[in-house]
Order: sequence, then C-alpha cells, then structure tokens
Amino acid sequence: MADGAVSFFPEGARERAYATPLEDLNPGDPDLFLTNSFWPYFERLRKEKPVHWCRDSEFGPYWSVTRFNDIMAVDTNHQVFSSEAHLGGITIRDARPELRRPSFIAMDPPRHDVQRKTVSPAVAPHNLALLEPIIRERAGRILDELPVGETFDWVDRVSIELTTQMLATLFDFPFEDRRKLTRWSDVATALPMPGGIVDTEEQRQAELQECLAYFTRLWDKRIARPPAGDLVSMMAHSEATRNMTPDEFLGNLTLLIVGGNDTTRNSISGGVVALNLFPAEYDKLRKGGPGMIPNMVPEIIRWQTPLAHMRRTALEDTEIAGQPIRKGDKVIMWYVSGNRDETVIDRPDEFLIDRERARQHLSFGFGIHRCVGNRLAELQLRIVWEEILKRFSFVEVMGEPTRVRSSFVKGYESLPVRVHPA
Repeated sequence: MADGAVSFFPEGARERAYATPLEDLNPGDPDLFLTNSFWPYFERLRKEKPVHWCRDSEFGPYWSVTRFNDIMAVDTNHQVFSSEAHLGGITIRDARPELRRPSFIAMDPPRHDVQRKTVSPAVAPHNLALLEPIIRERAGRILDELPVGETFDWVDRVSIELTTQMLATLFDFPFEDRRKLTRWSDVATALPMPGGIVDTEEQRQAELQECLAYFTRLWDKRIARPPAGDLVSMMAHSEATRNMTPDEFLGNLTLLIVGGNDTTRNSISGGVVALNLFPAEYDKLRKGGPGMIPNMVPEIIRWQTPLAHMRRTALEDTEIAGQPIRKGDKVIMWYVSGNRDETVIDRPDEFLIDRERARQHLSFGFGIHRCVGNRLAELQLRIVWEEILKRFSFVEVMGEPTRVRSSFVKGYESLPVRVHPA
C-alpha cells in the first residue's frame, strides 16, 4: 500500500462523535459517509442508546436501530414494520408523495411475494451455473486490459465495468448502451445537490423517465415474442407483473438496476480497500491461494456493507428492545452498524479473510426482503478474486478513495490503484 494511501476514518471523528450531545446525534448525515466519519457515531449509539431518536435532520425525525439482534427483529417482522412505498418505502430519504414508486422491495405481502417470485428464476442456481463461465471470461478480459505499472481508477475500469456487463446480460440490454444502466443506478440513489450526480430533483426525474422510455421499448419487443429468460421478458409475460403501471414498472426497474449494480460494484472496490488496510490478510490470501476466496467473499460483503441501511415504517404502536415506537414512526435499520456489533461479531472492525461464521452478517437483510440476488453477488466476487490472483500479486491502493455522499449506498466514486504482476 502506498504510504498513507487509505485510512479507516479521519482523525478527530471519534472526538466529535462523543462530544456531541446524545440527543443531537444524526448518524444519517450523508456528509459523515462522504468523509467516512460515521463509524464512531454508531459505536457510541450501540453502547449508550442502541435504539436512538434523531429529532431533526434533513430527512426529518427517525429512529436508529444499531445492534445486530434488534435489526434482525425488525427486519423479520413485516407485519409491524412496513416497507410500503406509500408510507415512505425503504430509505431514510422521503420522496415526495407523488414520486413514491412501488417496487417489490417497497411492498408488503401478498403483492411483494408474487412480484419477487416473477424475477427470482433469473438468479436461481441453474441460471447461475450458466452465468459463471460468462462472468469468468469477462472478468479475465477486463483484468487483462488493465495498465500494469500505471495508476488508474479501479471503480471505473473494474468494479463498474464487470457489474454493468452482468446487468446488461440479465436484462438482455443492448451491450453498447450498458453504461446507461450505471448512470440510471447512480441517479436513482443520489441526493440532489448543486455539482452532485444530479443538481435537482427535476433533473433526476427527467433522467428516470428516459430510463422508463428505454425499457418500455424493450418491453414492447419482448411481449411480442415468446417468453425468455431475461428480466424484462419475465416481467412482461408474468401475470403478476404484466399489468404494472408505468410508475410500478420504473420502481421495479430501479430496484433491479441498483440491486444488481451498486451493491456488487462497491463490494468489489471494498475488498481492495480492506486488503490494503489489513496487509497481513493480503499476505494470508497470497499464501493460501484460491481456497481462501469462498470464505473471504462474505467477509468482504460484511466489512463493506454496500447498503448502509434499510428503512421501515411502524404500522402500530410497538417497541424495539424496550423502547416505545409510535405508529407511523420512521425506523432505520443500520446494517452498517449491526455488522460492527461487538456483542455478536468477534473483532468486528477487523477484516479477517478466514473469519469463522463469515456469513453471519446483515448486508443482505433478513426475512421476506432478503436480497434476491445475494448468490449472484457472491459469485461475481468469487470469480473476480480468483482471476485477480492468477494475474496480480498486489492491487495497491495509491490514494484515499472518493466516497459517495449517501447514507444509503455506501460506496466509492473512485479508487486509485496500481496492479503488480504475479
């Protein structure tokens, strides 16, 4: 690792987190995620107020649930804690009521169940076996084209390119236009701000309407043909989804695009960051070889936690760990905090590629909304690291990554690296 190339969190972050009055803590502040400063805020909440009320933020008031077992209890209780779009959906940010688009992750049963069942065959074991050689061939080609000995952006050249190619395959999307999927994914999750990914909400909506128009043309072609194995054809020919409104179609499209793109791409980048922060683990990987990778993959996903939170809305007066919650309250399950819960996970701040029970993490969620594409994400990570080990002795981080200003997508805009041949 280049000297001082990447840090765990900035100097002074812990002092600021503990100096702030407890009632004023706002762990969902996206600037904390931009600067990677949020870790000690959640550390403090887990110790002092594991179910915490933020009374004021740019997203309004909300509850933070910060411990592993409490998060699991909320995530598996959809009868009390709702994902419904019209109540606010799954993120801390409240869209305007007219822009709250339903998708199966932002639905409760029974609509959730039938829509999820429509697309799940795309990532079933049989289909993953068919996708594996395609992923391996593409990963190899992407890695072979990297400039050895030169500094380049790993996010753009590897993480985005591999996951966007896979997403284009799942949609049977025109390959030459595949970077549109990357753009729409970024637009769907960005916080509008001058100079940001989108400057205004109006710009975001205009670009999402372009996404809807493009996919509507694909839908019209697929519905006129016999059913096929791509996601658009599956939705077009299923009784559960063929009569979706445009808003519902766009809601499901953005769900599938973000779920298939942002999460895996940020885990691919996060694995590089983690191995540079913990060089003894990189040595362990080099010595142990490909046999270390299957256990390293879920550890990467835990350590990175590519989606920092999921949101629910209380359907009735209830409680979480003894804390009363009122009907209608916004409840944020901080996966990124639960994955560092020292009462459940041993040495949680460390990245350990041979960690026992590495699959004991919250990154995919629990219950009916557990990530439908979790095995595909793991497959892509396993293959890309197998192919990296064949070619490179070291993917060296050359500078601090640029992080996304978001308390939902925990990711990287850029990561300067240099690769060294094996």
